Amino acid sequence: MSDIVQSSFINRGSEIHYWKRDGSGDSHVLFFHGAGLDHRMFEAQFEALDGSYTLVAWDARGHGQSKLFAGQRFNFDDLLSDVQELYKMLGIESAVIVGQSMGGNLAQGIAYEYPDTVEKLVLIGCTNNAGVLSRIERLSLTMAGPLLHCMPWATLVNQVVKVISIREDVRAYARECFELIGKKTFIDAFVSLAASLKPDPDYRLPVPTLLIVGAKDTSGNILKTANSWAESDDSITAHIIENAAHNANQDQPETVNILIKEFLGT
Repeated sequence: MSDIVQSSFINRGSEIHYWKRDGSGDSHVLFFHGAGLDHRMFEAQFEALDGSYTLVAWDARGHGQSKLFAGQRFNFDDLLSDVQELYKMLGIESAVIVGQSMGGNLAQGIAYEYPDTVEKLVLIGCTNNAGVLSRIERLSLTMAGPLLHCMPWATLVNQVVKVISIREDVRAYARECFELIGKKTFIDAFVSLAASLKPDPDYRLPVPTLLIVGAKDTSGNILKTANSWAESDDSITAHIIENAAHNANQDQPETVNILIKEFLGT
């Protein structure tokens, strides 16, 4: 799509690349992808939203074209700083944020730290940052890092791509992305994301939120807790998408796009 312009900025030891399509209005929609992937996972959403919105998607630090400088390691907390820089550069005061998996956890983090900068949230295939984990879930997260390091990279990729999607073309895309990120950064992303979660049973999201989860999502407790999360927080409207796994927006783009457009009032 020729109307999308690629740009970049440097922050905290990484050159962050992002893609922007200018809209006719003042509203911005920001897209943040999942761990190991890149901005391309939202291509169908870019095509579906009308020209009134300015759309922005990035490759998170250490992902895709956003390389980490020598000696730097991925840390989830740096993403919040990257988002602040993005807001400043583009003159954004408030935006709709669409986040998938890790990107959804980042979107929640922005809403928690800087609620006035978020208009609405669209969370796809992500867990509740403030959710209280069971003892087994906490233990699993603690053990995940060492176990992942022991697993051969090819085996880990094979397992992850099966969780990501039910579609072979999406799985092929994911494999391509994983070849770029590599094992070390992928595990750093997973471990630092897990460490950033802040259980708080009294916390409620501060803005209207659309929660989208694939009915075949086997990643962590995402599907298991989706409905109960929505029931406990009046800000959330949840939809379980049939014939979709972790990347519901890629497995069933037409269905997800309709939900997003309705949610945004377009």
